[in-house]
Amino acid sequence: MTELSNRFQELLELLSVSPVLAIALTFGAFFAGNRLFEGLNRPAWLPPILISSMLVSAAIAILAIDYGDYREGAQWLSVLLGPATVALGVPLYQQMHHIRALWRPIVFTLPVAATLAAVYAVLIAALMGASPEVLASLAPKSVTAPIAIGITEQLGGSVSLMMGGLLITGIMATLFVDLLARRLSITDPRILGLALGLNGHAIGTARAFELGPTAGAFASLGMGLTGIFTALILPLAFSLTGI
Repeated sequence: MTELSNRFQELLELLSVSPVLAIALTFGAFFAGNRLFEGLNRPAWLPPILISSMLVSAAIAILAIDYGDYREGAQWLSVLLGPATVALGVPLYQQMHHIRALWRPIVFTLPVAATLAAVYAVLIAALMGASPEVLASLAPKSVTAPIAIGITEQLGGSVSLMMGGLLITGIMATLFVDLLARRLSITDPRILGLALGLNGHAIGTARAFELGPTAGAFASLGMGLTGIFTALILPLAFSLTGI
């Protein structure tokens, strides 16, 4: 038994020096998370990404894998985030006639929503005595990951902390948009999609596509515009405030 355990540990150490283990764990958790999500009747409060994240965390803890090694190996998958975000331009093009009809409300809503998304998190953290690094990590929490990573690195924050805030924000935004839509009897897919994209980034956008192509297109628009606006304004705001 001891010899088998030693060989298993040697195998883990061998795999940890290459991206194979990290990629296998990530894909395995992704497919398992989606399968469990479907088996649980698709609960809004427990999206597949949260299930997958918990599975990866459990695997790392059980197998005693150093998080730094896992993150370095999984970096290969991060390359796909950019193309995946750009691919959302397809549903935008397909729904362009709806977007043109509502360009005025979108233009006026976006700056307010994106600003509030960053301000309330930073303000609450500052009142609780958070360090500048924590503030910089929480500010881009409502932006899609490829853009949020760049903003966080530019501001001097922690990417790991930012990703945690990103996950929590996406889940909570999706949950509350669903709850408020039912409470206020909002059924327009354009409104629901835009709200999910503005507040819930990729997680909210995934939820919007479950509602239909129109909701998905507006969520893609909201997510993209929020990312652009935040990337332009947030570094400037931090430099002016001296955080």
